[in-house]
Amino acid sequence: MFVIGTAGHVDHGKSTLVKALTGIDPDRLREEKERGMTIDLGFAWLTLPSGREVSIVDVPGHERFIKNMLAGVGGIDLALLVIASDESVMPQTKEHLAILDLLQVKRGIVALTKRDLVEQDWLDLVAAEVEETLQGTSLEGAPILPVSSVTRQGLPELLAAIDAALDVTTPRRDTGRPRLPIDRSFVISGFGSVVTGTLTDGQLRVGQEVELVLAGKRARIRGLQTHRKSEDVALPGTRTAVNLSGVSHDEVNRGDVLTIPGWLKPTEAVDVRLRLVGDAVRPLKHNAPVTFHTGASEALARVRLLDRDEMPPGETGWAQIHLSEAVAVAKGDFFVIRAGDATLGGGVILDAHAKRHRRFHAPTLERLATLEKGSPEELLVQALESWGPLDLPSLAERANLALGEARENAQAMLERGALVSLGGDAPQPGVLLLPASVWSQVAERAKAALAAYHKQNPLRRGQPKEELRGKLGLEGQASAPAMQRLVKEGVVVEEETLVRLPEHRIAVTPEQRRRLDEYVRLLESEPFSPPTAEPPAPDLLNVLIEEGKVVKVSDSVVFAAQAYQQMVDRVMAHLKAEGKITVAQVRDMFGASRKYALALMEHLDQKRVTRRVGDERVLR
Repeated sequence: MFVIGTAGHVDHGKSTLVKALTGIDPDRLREEKERGMTIDLGFAWLTLPSGREVSIVDVPGHERFIKNMLAGVGGIDLALLVIASDESVMPQTKEHLAILDLLQVKRGIVALTKRDLVEQDWLDLVAAEVEETLQGTSLEGAPILPVSSVTRQGLPELLAAIDAALDVTTPRRDTGRPRLPIDRSFVISGFGSVVTGTLTDGQLRVGQEVELVLAGKRARIRGLQTHRKSEDVALPGTRTAVNLSGVSHDEVNRGDVLTIPGWLKPTEAVDVRLRLVGDAVRPLKHNAPVTFHTGASEALARVRLLDRDEMPPGETGWAQIHLSEAVAVAKGDFFVIRAGDATLGGGVILDAHAKRHRRFHAPTLERLATLEKGSPEELLVQALESWGPLDLPSLAERANLALGEARENAQAMLERGALVSLGGDAPQPGVLLLPASVWSQVAERAKAALAAYHKQNPLRRGQPKEELRGKLGLEGQASAPAMQRLVKEGVVVEEETLVRLPEHRIAVTPEQRRRLDEYVRLLESEPFSPPTAEPPAPDLLNVLIEEGKVVKVSDSVVFAAQAYQQMVDRVMAHLKAEGKITVAQVRDMFGASRKYALALMEHLDQKRVTRRVGDERVLR
């Protein structure tokens, strides 16, 4: 799923256009409706002509609410830049466009609204001005479509253009590390705390344990909604509402990040590649105070320029940003810096947990250049997260590294536990590698799947291995060695064709034990012709089988274990002495009916102890 974000000057018709497209009024606040102006983020959704469902984030256009705009625009896949035909490009149009460019939103469409209010000649002039304004930005060459939210002229063409743009837009990656930058939080009576945001980098599931990174609180997902529909799983790239248990609404703030526990840590210093906007009113000086925006968060900060004393408008350089309060970010996240009411610049985070550097220090600048391109280890991890478990030759190819360089870095990562190997210990052909964080998720999935199986089947010794393999989230050749590693690490216990959690034990109630004991005594009362009526339920019978007290030889015939062994021993002795035996001879040997003799011999055939030749059995 994709998220579309509006952008543009105040009163240019963003919210009206969203309502015309979706039938949903994104202005949710009373004061917004009274003033006819979007103040905070609004949300809507629609189904495109292709059948694709998309989310829409409607942002405020007024300069006073640019911080709210920044909280919603960071997670979008496609920008809908709204420009009124009767006013053309305005100050907030340019600032919003600059922000989209800094955040590297590469897909966009321009909607020239209020088409019904202007003549064609004026419209052509506006379109030409817009095209010129887009030049040199990430939206250069974007389609420009005149529309009217009142007459609905141009709306079908706009929907078709959105579909076409999304056809060539890469969906959000699922790295297994879900992040939900929180842009709203509220309470629903009877349900508790709810947070919303645009989900990136992974999936969220009902029942999953999660963490509010900045609050330092853990919670559990009680429910998930996308477009007001309840879901069991939320996928990357979706606008998601998460109902949390175990955390109070008062403990949740806009800008916090919801994720799985243990990997994302707050930071107060980041290394960045910084670009100043071309129309900045003055150069950016070293140690300048700014406001730092990323995801849905905002913090006061200072910019330490590492390769110069001041940065002229339009230029790019290395910098370290020191924050007055912690934020939760990851390498590769985009950011924007502002001062007063002006957007100064932005860029990409290279190191989310930066140490203080000496300025003009060549090794530091070289390291940042490597980080911008991606260090060999980072490239290996990125390839594994994108393509799944790979052996060394495939990994080197995907990471665009020489085989020797890939082997050296992979070995170092294995030795310190950053990578995990499947099917061997060394990085070589046939041995699959994956990040330790991904392996941790595989192990957690295995434990969760087995816990659910044991809860549903408390009288079964374990789950079939093949069933569990299908739940590990690994494809093809990775699942078998993954099972072996889970056993080796003691995550699961293997018993023949079954696996179980180490702590799992079959537990029957006293009443169930009484019934089982009575059933065994019933079988022993006529050992070679045991009663077949009303056996215990399959799971209870399976308890006796696993305890070695009975042997089930067919769907309707069960022998007490001692009687079964006596029968097998006497049949084997006869076969070794005579070389062959018939069902009739087995029947007469035990004074049983043909039903029991036939069931026993067919059971021995299936176990490949005997083989049928005509009406006789011989040893295999």
